[in-house]
Amino acid sequence: MLAKTQENECACGEEISHGRVALGYTTCLWCGEIDAKNVRKGWCVAPMHKSNYILITRGEDLIGLNNKGGLVR
Repeated sequence: MLAKTQENECACGEEISHGRVALGYTTCLWCGEIDAKNVRKGWCVAPMHKSNYILITRGEDLIGLNNKGGLVR
């Protein structure tokens, strides 16, 4: 096993597994899960009219999505 270095240590102090370091991750598994959950909080799944569902990651994309609605500004 390799010695614990700054490169394979997470900001929380936990050691990052060698596989994660090889893939380019800079956080441990637990901190990576927290980061991913924070990113996913901004996502929204919206149904298209007479179509499928789409993933919305920007709020501006929701404007005018409902073509059966009223005035779109």
